[in-house]
Amino acid sequence: MSTNLDYEKEVALQAKTRRATIKFINIVNDLWYDKSIELVLFRNPLVDKRASEVLTLINYAKEFVNKPITIIDALNIAKAIQKIDLPSSKLDIGKLAYECHLNPKVCVDKVAFVTKQLKNVTEFKNITPKDVVLYGFGRIGRLLARELMTKMGKGSQLRLRAVVTRGEITQAILDKRASLLKVDSVHGDFLGTVETDIEHKALIINGTTVFMISANNPEEIDYTAYNINDALIIDNTGAFRNDVELSRHLKSKGASKVLITAPAKGVPNIVHGVNHKLYNPDKVAIFSAASCTTNAITPILKVLEDNFGIKKGHLETIHAYTNDQNLVDNMHSKSRRGRAAALNMVITETGAGAAVSKAIPALEGKLTSNAIRVPVPNGSLAILSLQLRVPVTRDAVNSIVKKYALEGDLVEQIKYSIDKELVSSDVIGTTAPSIFDSTATIADKETIVIYVWYDNEYGYSHQVMRLAKHIAKVRRFTYY
Repeated sequence: MSTNLDYEKEVALQAKTRRATIKFINIVNDLWYDKSIELVLFRNPLVDKRASEVLTLINYAKEFVNKPITIIDALNIAKAIQKIDLPSSKLDIGKLAYECHLNPKVCVDKVAFVTKQLKNVTEFKNITPKDVVLYGFGRIGRLLARELMTKMGKGSQLRLRAVVTRGEITQAILDKRASLLKVDSVHGDFLGTVETDIEHKALIINGTTVFMISANNPEEIDYTAYNINDALIIDNTGAFRNDVELSRHLKSKGASKVLITAPAKGVPNIVHGVNHKLYNPDKVAIFSAASCTTNAITPILKVLEDNFGIKKGHLETIHAYTNDQNLVDNMHSKSRRGRAAALNMVITETGAGAAVSKAIPALEGKLTSNAIRVPVPNGSLAILSLQLRVPVTRDAVNSIVKKYALEGDLVEQIKYSIDKELVSSDVIGTTAPSIFDSTATIADKETIVIYVWYDNEYGYSHQVMRLAKHIAKVRRFTYY
């Protein structure tokens, strides 16, 4: 009898939890679509999430910070945020709930507590939205389009206005572009609507017109003819790799800034969170978002360099195969890449080790690197073997990385994993570019080996968007 009573109590508790979760989800979406206030949970997006996904994130938060954060805690904080007059913001409700547990007496009045924690919000003024043009529509271009439209909200930050591709734009071509945007073999269905408008040569994404512009050369485009002005051009073609080539974009009417989604010469190579504040967008017109691997390893290397010092090291990246490899054995300009990508592990070069020094000058000449492309379509792993300047323990390394994942300038960049069963497919869809595998850390005096997972498409795309917001000067008030 007691067992049945316990079971009934469990069922009742689950029902109560689900009801609270639905209320929480409604508040999250209302705040986003009505006020451009985005709630996240330790960097994890909450907008348009299902109840089961939210509860999974709550469980992760409980394990991560070792505090009994519940959906009720999150709901109460969200209700308090609703009652406060805030500008466009991005708020980590996990951190707020965590701080509430640290100060239970102060947190009795949730509205007063949240108001105090967000006191610096008064320093932020309304921002001017920025027109964005995607130059190229490949893997990264389409992911950026998805995220830009999903995160558009009231359109107070980045506004995707056009996509530039080569070739004639016909109904058949529009249909193919729309299909590739709607469905993806790795990232699943786009949770929105995509329609075609051949009359205006455009895609209608979530009800918003995005022009498809055909051009062979960037300087021949007049964006103002589409009512696009002062635009940020995000070049994801990989065709232009230096300042001279990239400056051709600035000759287009209506373009004012350029961001390339690859390493480039003669322009600042930025890993957002690490060195983006060193470059004033008012004084620099062209930026590089570096590579996915550079964005994965640099945040972790900065933590280790700042706290322990790095003498030297080697990076080995186990990387998903990419579009520049052959599907079947065939000629290729680079060694080994001509062999079938889905059937072979392929040793190839990577410039990520050297590229780190552009963000962290102290590491110049200290890192060697290589890459192995492996038969998975997405989800990669960087293995860092490092010699530190001081002896450390495994716990010391993990503890300092966890601290940076919880607070400071790198909370968007580092996700701290405590999952002993983590594999590459698990990291797909992670917004952080660095997923630190705490269970795999090895330390022996000054020698350490650490493992950093990364979604080389999705995580990198979010770094590009963070940098784009910095360049466009549309960064909101954030609380992490």
